[in-house]
Amino acid sequence: MEKEQSDKSNIKKENLNDVDKSDIHEENEKENNQSKKQEVKSPEEEIKILQDKLARTFAEMENQRRRYEKEKDEAFEYGGFSFAKEALNLLDNLERAKVSLENDEDLKSTEVLKKVISHLDIINHDMLSIFKKSKIEPIKTINEKLDPNLHQAMLEVEDDSKEPGTIVQEIQKGFTMKERLLRPSLVSVSKKKVKQNDDGDQKIEENSDKIKEN
Repeated sequence: MEKEQSDKSNIKKENLNDVDKSDIHEENEKENNQSKKQEVKSPEEEIKILQDKLARTFAEMENQRRRYEKEKDEAFEYGGFSFAKEALNLLDNLERAKVSLENDEDLKSTEVLKKVISHLDIINHDMLSIFKKSKIEPIKTINEKLDPNLHQAMLEVEDDSKEPGTIVQEIQKGFTMKERLLRPSLVSVSKKKVKQNDDGDQKIEENSDKIKEN
């Protein structure tokens, strides 16, 4: 009897296990069917997705085309920017040579010096003319208001006859190329003279004495 009961209980457990497995299998099939239904899209939805992808692709292509056109124009307009910047050293060397000759005590007031200076001026003028044809032009400085975008102040000079920040001396000539800064002008600017007030100094000394007494 005991064996029969144990056999029956085993059979019941096996049947229960089979029922549980079938239920799990059915649930899995239902979930798979639901996910498949969700994945399946209507033709209208697929067309919208494709249209969206095409629109994004065309937008990226248009952006790339615009970047290419901009880079091409800049390369054409400013391709000689570095060369022009280096060529300015020739003008600087001519100016330095001119100043050096003019300050030479042995050559001052001689006909030789005058001829050399005139030739240097001609070369300088010709170079500026060549630069101008390429739209490379010097920046205005003397008596102009200091512009941080074009000028770089190196010194301040006391001068009450001019407004503070007015350029009074050009140390190195600056240039622009097609309205783009090639290099800034190095300049000296004016500032108001500092006035010493004797009465003010005496008052400062008196105040300091009072502080010491207290």
